[in-house]
Amino acid sequence: MERVDIERRIGATSFARLLGDWRPPGGRGLAEALADRIRLLVLDGRLPIQTRLPAERELAVAISVSRTTVATSYEALRSTGVLRSRRGAGSWTQLPAGPPDDTGPAPFSPLGGSPLYDLAHAALPAPRAALRAAAAAAVQDLDALLTGHGYDLSGQPALRAAIADRYTASGLPTTPDQVLVTAGGVHGIHLALMVLAGPGDRVLVEHPSYPNALGAVTTRGARPIPVPMAPDPGGGSRWDLDLLTSAVRDAAPRLAYLIPDFQNPTGALLDGEDRARLVELARRTGTTLLIDETLIDLALDGQTVVPVAAHGAADSPLVLSIGSASKTFWGGLRIGWIRTSAAMVRRLAAARAGVDLGGPVLEQLTTARLLADHGSLVASRRRDLLAARDHLLGRLARTFPGWRPSRPGGGLSLWVDLGRPESSRLTGAARRHDVLLAAGPRFGLDGAFERYLRLPFTLGRDRMDDAVDRLAAAWAELDRPGAAVESEPVAVA
Repeated sequence: MERVDIERRIGATSFARLLGDWRPPGGRGLAEALADRIRLLVLDGRLPIQTRLPAERELAVAISVSRTTVATSYEALRSTGVLRSRRGAGSWTQLPAGPPDDTGPAPFSPLGGSPLYDLAHAALPAPRAALRAAAAAAVQDLDALLTGHGYDLSGQPALRAAIADRYTASGLPTTPDQVLVTAGGVHGIHLALMVLAGPGDRVLVEHPSYPNALGAVTTRGARPIPVPMAPDPGGGSRWDLDLLTSAVRDAAPRLAYLIPDFQNPTGALLDGEDRARLVELARRTGTTLLIDETLIDLALDGQTVVPVAAHGAADSPLVLSIGSASKTFWGGLRIGWIRTSAAMVRRLAAARAGVDLGGPVLEQLTTARLLADHGSLVASRRRDLLAARDHLLGRLARTFPGWRPSRPGGGLSLWVDLGRPESSRLTGAARRHDVLLAAGPRFGLDGAFERYLRLPFTLGRDRMDDAVDRLAAAWAELDRPGAAVESEPVAVA
């Protein structure tokens, strides 16, 4: 344990970048504000536990405050269990022994409980009738498999075939041996990184990007190379393929993780011409593309979206497409997949044997049944999401005229420019109003995106209206002199 403490540390300059714009309006209450920001970074997962923080004097110089301010902040964090210190050795981050306040544990906590309004997770509730029917049919399908051992590294044949049929129907001819079933999309990302990238390898990522993918890269010990999303003339975001090409040439990454379909969190959609350029770039440079297609079904404005691999990489191991049942159907199924060449599927399956021995059979059979009714389920989801997106945009325009939300053509959330760097403070204030948010910096590196907030439009209309009213109260609270802001851990989906 001592060796881990010494090896995992963050320098004062890097820590200052991670802190971002933490100073309160008017410059009052600096020590309290600094402690609040460090606490949020730890509990929000942006600053790993067991990380040694800079010495008081070093941090004071890096952020231009007095040493007394830093010392007071560190002491406040020690008193709440966020830091532990050893005289003459330093201070390390840790999680408090219990819930940090009396508002209850965060989502995904083993203790259970959740806030009234969850706007941190961009995920839909289950389609109850369809899921119940699929599960009932899957129980019958299960009978034929009960005499076997139940382990299958590549996934159940019925599900692999159903996934392959979906890709073929979307314009990408696919056979079942080109599909590996995983325990959700994030598991697929981890598995691909385990096989294709090692400690110290560079992995190109969009900036901003999906937090759990960024976490997977750093957990592997790889180095994320951020490529900024460019502003779109229409007010959204877009890819700069020239910049991305330069980044691949200069950094020579082992692979690139990209979300071309209603990018999380910006909602941008990569057009067909740029998809073809992306595949050609991979072929020319030998850079593997890890393509996150978990939102591909959720086009809201009538677009026809063709998978990236359909643009000249149908049988290439250079393109791995990540899919998931979580966004279209339900996150509780924990079913995802990787679509790539048959040879790469065999390689991934062999590596998987050291991690797990396959996914749950009943959930796979249930997902196969849901895919058989894919068209009608997706059509219903799209109608509901289109109405929810437009309703939330209208509410934001009336309640927060200074905010500038994106208008994504699909997906599950808006990317909102708050007009000032208050995302982390708003996240903390909203929690006290029973609204859970994911601050903008959760989607970036080194404290970026403090001006931004991701807002899913996945709540029902009445609940969304209540959540926006509470969010307005939290936003107004930020302008009160000396307002203290705390936060709870946030898992992001």
